[in-house]
Amino acid sequence: MVMVHEVPFPPQIITSKPLSLLGQGITDIEIHFLQVKFTAIGVYLDHSDVKTNLENWKGKTGKDLAGDDDFFDALASAEVEKVIRVVVIKEIKGSQYGVQLENAVRDRLAAEDKYEEEEETELEKVVGFFQSKYFKTHSIITYQFSAKDGTCEIAFETEGKEEEKLKVENANVVGMMQKWYLSASRGVSPSTIVSLADSLSAVLT
Repeated sequence: MVMVHEVPFPPQIITSKPLSLLGQGITDIEIHFLQVKFTAIGVYLDHSDVKTNLENWKGKTGKDLAGDDDFFDALASAEVEKVIRVVVIKEIKGSQYGVQLENAVRDRLAAEDKYEEEEETELEKVVGFFQSKYFKTHSIITYQFSAKDGTCEIAFETEGKEEEKLKVENANVVGMMQKWYLSASRGVSPSTIVSLADSLSAVLT
């Protein structure tokens, strides 16, 4: 296991093929000079997919990539399988998490003039999935982004309950959910972006 701020992450996840843990970090906030950690994050990708889809950035340093929105946009829009695993550190209500996701996705869609009725309906479905849940410490949210059809399966597991799943089928909403986690300047977790940039720089070299 790889420890991410005392939270264990498997170094590899098997989906349609093995995906490796290439980026990890946290979401946090500073309150009265104290760092409060909310979630630990792991990003899983296939090495050869990265090389094939992002070869234009070969030879760039991790520092270069971490500040490059075009690079992370290309990663988010690449037709490759990706898994983002989010583990809860500080417990919160699912409705709070859902509102954060909703605002981030809606704002991004609106900025690109892609927020239509279909997107609104699909986003409401995602928010509704989280609404009634309680995110206890060690609860796990998994986003599995498919390679080809622009869909995402969200899974939620928490102690004492069966895993629940939701399939998100609007490609615009799915794309912006990726960018919420995989965006250089507007991502929810700068530490994950720095870690991912360093790993991807090494893979591309």
